[in-house]
Order: sequence, then C-alpha cells, then structure tokens
Amino acid sequence: MTSLSKNARVAGLLYILSSLFGIVRLIYIPSTLLVSGNGAATANNIARHELLFRFGIVSYLLCSALWIFVTFALYRLLKGVDQTLARLMVIITVVITPIFFVTAANDVAALLFARGTEFLSVLDQAQREAFVVLFLNLHHQLDLASELLWILFHVPFGLLVYKSRFLPRILGVWLIIVGFAYLALSFTGLMLPAYEHKVWNFAQPVLFGEVAIMLWLAIMGAKEPRLAARS
Repeated sequence: MTSLSKNARVAGLLYILSSLFGIVRLIYIPSTLLVSGNGAATANNIARHELLFRFGIVSYLLCSALWIFVTFALYRLLKGVDQTLARLMVIITVVITPIFFVTAANDVAALLFARGTEFLSVLDQAQREAFVVLFLNLHHQLDLASELLWILFHVPFGLLVYKSRFLPRILGVWLIIVGFAYLALSFTGLMLPAYEHKVWNFAQPVLFGEVAIMLWLAIMGAKEPRLAARS
C-alpha cells in the first residue's frame, strides 16, 4: 500500500467516523424524539429520554471535533494537487467549527427547559415547552446558516478530487454538486421555509456524494498517478 493510499484511507475512516456521530443528532434524534408541530410531545420525549438526548449532544460535539481531523487528513492528501484550494478547506473548517459548538448549546438549553429544573419553576409547563421548541428551532437555523458555508468547502474539495488524477473525477463533480445542494437547502430554509422539505427531498440523493467519497477513500484508497509511478 502506497503512502498516498494510506493517507486516503485515514481520511476516509475519519470521514466515516465523524459522519456516524453526526447522523445521531441530525437524523436519529429528530426522527425519534422531536415531534413537528407538537411542543408538548417533544418536551416530554426529551425529558423521558434524557440520556438519549444527551448522547445526541455529545455526538454532535464529537462530529464537530472530528471534522477538524478529517479536514487536515484531506489537506495532507490533496495539498499537492492545489495548495490554495486545500488551504481554503482548512479555513472554512476553522470558521465553521465554532458555529457547531454554539449550535450544541441550544440543545443544552432545550434540555434544561424540558427537565424543568428548580430555577425554572417560575415558568409554567406551556412556557417551558415553548422555550424547548424555540431552542430546537435555533439549533436548526444555525445548521442552515452553516450549510451556507459548506459550498465553500465542497466546491474546492470537488475541484481537488477532480484534478487529483488519483481519485475518480466523477466524485469530484458530485462533490461540487453537493456544495450547491447545501446552498439550496440553506437558502430555502432561511428564506422560504415552507418549501424546505420539498427541496430536501430533491437534495437528499445528491448528498449521497459525501457517502460515495468517504467510502471510496476508506475502501479503495488512492492510486498513484501514472507519471509518478514511471518516475
């Protein structure tokens, strides 16, 4: 196994690990505990399954922290292709990571209101439930805001993959499209929230481009360019 292929596999495995933690909060927790349009049921689910919700918070933070290592692994793999584009990926990660930690703080606040701790006794049940919904909505809005920046990560990432010659070009094109899909989701969620679900239905198959690249890196690795092999 070449050093290039080792670097690719490390990046792919870190990518998968980060994504698995992200799935817990972004997909599993909403589908299991959050009830759209019903603050009382949502607050009750969070209070009854506090440990699960806390695990979602921790998973979100782990996903965010691991993404730093994913980015540096991708930088090490792709910096020889175009260092400017590789540095741009690092810059975007540095900018976006603090947003993730602020976003997680909204979940902590939602949990406090759902539990109804002693210092919140001045609020009645309906008010606490309203605050639960408020902070969960703030979490979602910050996710939408961060998606606005993902195009600045995925387009350079896609261009690097396309130009690399040691990864399939189709994956590079797919990643660029993923970036624009995130832009569409962000714009729709922030400006036209009534259509967010419809746009998500169209964007979801496109976002599997991230699954494709992480599996390719982890399983297939990277092939040394022919010119490099001859030399």
